[in-house]
Amino acid sequence: MRIAFVCKRRYMGKDVILDRYARLYEIPRQLARLGHTVESICLDYRTGTEPGRWEHQAAPGTLHWEAHAPGRFGFGMVSYPWRMLARLRDFAPDLVVGASDIPQVALGAWLARRLRVPFVADLYDNFEGFGQARIPGMVPLLRRAVRQASLVTTTSEPLRRYVQETYGLQGMVVAMPSSVDKQVFRPSDRIDSRKALGLPLDAPLIGTAGGLYRDKGIAALYDAWKHLQRDCPHAHLVLAGPHEASLPPPQGDRVHYLGAIAHDRVADLFCALDVGVMCILDTPFGRYCFPQKAYEMLACRLPVVAADVGAMGALLAATPACLYRVGDAADLARRLRAQLESPTLPAVPIDDWQTLIARLEPELKALVGAGAAA
Repeated sequence: MRIAFVCKRRYMGKDVILDRYARLYEIPRQLARLGHTVESICLDYRTGTEPGRWEHQAAPGTLHWEAHAPGRFGFGMVSYPWRMLARLRDFAPDLVVGASDIPQVALGAWLARRLRVPFVADLYDNFEGFGQARIPGMVPLLRRAVRQASLVTTTSEPLRRYVQETYGLQGMVVAMPSSVDKQVFRPSDRIDSRKALGLPLDAPLIGTAGGLYRDKGIAALYDAWKHLQRDCPHAHLVLAGPHEASLPPPQGDRVHYLGAIAHDRVADLFCALDVGVMCILDTPFGRYCFPQKAYEMLACRLPVVAADVGAMGALLAATPACLYRVGDAADLARRLRAQLESPTLPAVPIDDWQTLIARLEPELKALVGAGAAA
């Protein structure tokens, strides 16, 4: 198959192309590794960036990445859809995949319709919970685009159900959680990991990594730390990632803020900790997301405590000791103390990206076959 993959370039603070990062990189890469010809076209929303083209090794197929920028003052955004249509007419794809946010899913649907090929929408989160959704007209735009899809992939089962029940789809909806690179996220020696990050070697460490933002629920951990620093006098808190000026990390000689760290260093952090924390709020975003961080922590064989909401509640249902009531700092502190005293490691199978995309490939082939027959 000849597959066009349309997405934004910046994803979760990473450069999809240069960092070869996560879902938006692995879907086209794994399709190419199955023997397909994949053209991935990314838009960088930031002005002042340069376009480029790269070929990445993905034999037996081929994988090209093409980056576009909005141009000076963003004027290039107006003509971007038409330029991409001309570009894909030359490429002649058998199907188009739109991913990453509302504009890119809508663009993918528009391109597929004009190229008269099947459209696949990949929803790595509930995009209705993104800031873009507050712009008038964006949610209807998203829903129209997704309704045009012959196949929709979602990052969680709750999101699959929501899309199926709310969007009025004609096509199929499949839950396909994001996986992790198991060559990076794997168990390693705890002492070596602590040394690599300059952390205490013999203290109990709890912590997390990622966006330390109020709307991601991090305030619950900060409030829980007030209980833990009193009740667990030897425990330390470790945090990594960007934060809001209005909600800085706690202070003290038992708090270690590492700032924003590289992706592979996050694996070192998870191997260094005794307990990992996943804070999520009961919001339209939190109810339907599947935090990739959960798989990253569990792949490092790190005991966890997570908010009991959405996909996390289902993922950890067999180990209720790993779940805390959403927004309840006292309950989170209790669960963390229990995990420090008697660790529980959830037995959660984690399929790698190769397995996930191999499972999806027959559905894509069927769409192309049906389109050709029509």
